Amino acid sequence: MAQQDGPDERHRRPPDVSDDTVAALGKLSEALECVERARGHLYSLHQLIGHADLMLDDAVEMFRDAGHPEIAERIHTRLLGRNVIAGRWTFQIVEDFDDGYYALFRELDRYARDQLVGGRRHLYEAEMKERRRTRGLPGHEARPSDGD
Repeated sequence: MAQQDGPDERHRRPPDVSDDTVAALGKLSEALECVERARGHLYSLHQLIGHADLMLDDAVEMFRDAGHPEIAERIHTRLLGRNVIAGRWTFQIVEDFDDGYYALFRELDRYARDQLVGGRRHLYEAEMKERRRTRGLPGHEARPSDGD
């Protein structure tokens, strides 16, 4: 079957949706993508801090073995297992972020798309692709072929 030369239905603008609406949804999506990246960095922080805290076990033992028990004890009691911010380890920060700001951001993004374009995603990008691709040239197809 010949491939269609245009986006699939889920990437086509519904009738009577304005350029301004598509642009606003595109900006909201772009903002959410930034938050997704920030969330990834937050998880990196979580894993790096956790790894560093576990490495402190080795450092404490090494200071003890090297004859520096007072330094070992100070690190062990003051830093090992310490909250990274008041009352929280990083897993609590991640959970608060995910359940609060992140969940609300995703909810409002979905709400706007559901209300305005029937839940369609990436309309701005789909339309940009149509403007920028060279029709008929390999590697510039509108969508994957049925066999891919």
